[in-house]
Amino acid sequence: MELGISTFVETTPDFQTGKTVSHAQRIREVVEEIILADQVGLDVFGVGEHHREDFAASNPAVVLAAAATQTKNIRLTSAVTVLSSADPVRVFQDFATLDGLSNGRAEIMAGRGSFIESFPLFGYDLDDYEELFEEKLDLLLKLQQSERVTWSGKHRPSIQDVGVYPRPVQDPLPIWIGSGGNRESVVRAGLLGLPLVLAIIGGSPRQFAPLVQLYKQAAVHAGHDPEKLTVASHSHGFVAAETDLAADQFFPSTQHVMNTLARERGWGPYTRSTFDAARTLEGALYVGDPDTVAEKVIHLRKNVGITRFMLHVPVGSMPHDQVLKAIELFGKEVAPKVREEVARWEAEQK
Repeated sequence: MELGISTFVETTPDFQTGKTVSHAQRIREVVEEIILADQVGLDVFGVGEHHREDFAASNPAVVLAAAATQTKNIRLTSAVTVLSSADPVRVFQDFATLDGLSNGRAEIMAGRGSFIESFPLFGYDLDDYEELFEEKLDLLLKLQQSERVTWSGKHRPSIQDVGVYPRPVQDPLPIWIGSGGNRESVVRAGLLGLPLVLAIIGGSPRQFAPLVQLYKQAAVHAGHDPEKLTVASHSHGFVAAETDLAADQFFPSTQHVMNTLARERGWGPYTRSTFDAARTLEGALYVGDPDTVAEKVIHLRKNVGITRFMLHVPVGSMPHDQVLKAIELFGKEVAPKVREEVARWEAEQK
């Protein structure tokens, strides 16, 4: 069971003062968070790509590269790369460069993107949303598989027997498919034999268990060994010394972000009762003391089949020292409990 952190490098106003940290400051803080996550023994750190004022990381590979030479073991991934509006050649080159800097710890998490700001920014039509992703994923996988590439498509100029450099340390460079729970994307990942990441940020995580099974069925259908495929989840959460403290610290910034998105997307308001309901064992928020969070991650592993869990923290801007403490507790106290129990449970299954 791998455990890690993900972030969107949020720069929302502080709920008490109304002040907003600069993009530059928040990016530097995230580098510190990655270094700490490595020091406390976490397995992976993911940075999400966005192109809007309240998220500071438009290029995850650059942020991750800043931490690459200051860390030793932690894997460094996008979370996600919005492949539909990106150039796959440049994406591959950026992460191959990161792979070199980190000596083989880079990963790409490719997704279609639930935020659409990058499409007009880079001149793409949202009517081509699905087609863009399928075509660009096809090119990215060819780049992963071969040093020299011949490829043609509709939305990007063709490539005729061209070498793409630098080459990564890892062969192949890992490429994950990120999904919010869309059946088509889950099946696509299974048919391609690619590892899958599910964004489990609402409802009951148990609802994703059939998707995990569908993914494995698609993999078997295509001739892949499902036992060799990894299924990860990314979920909002926070760890503090006491559960009530964790909830009280995490709620205000989470409510701010969720209500901002609610206004943009026509959702209902995000309330404290909504938040507290999601903190129960069957909910999708991983908020509490180390024992509480560990229990929920173990529950997820046993009931959904997730083999990598990424705690998304913060949601909205929080004091940097609180975020660092949450990462420290997750690495030093939550992770050992989860790994020990999952190892014991897996041994019983054999």
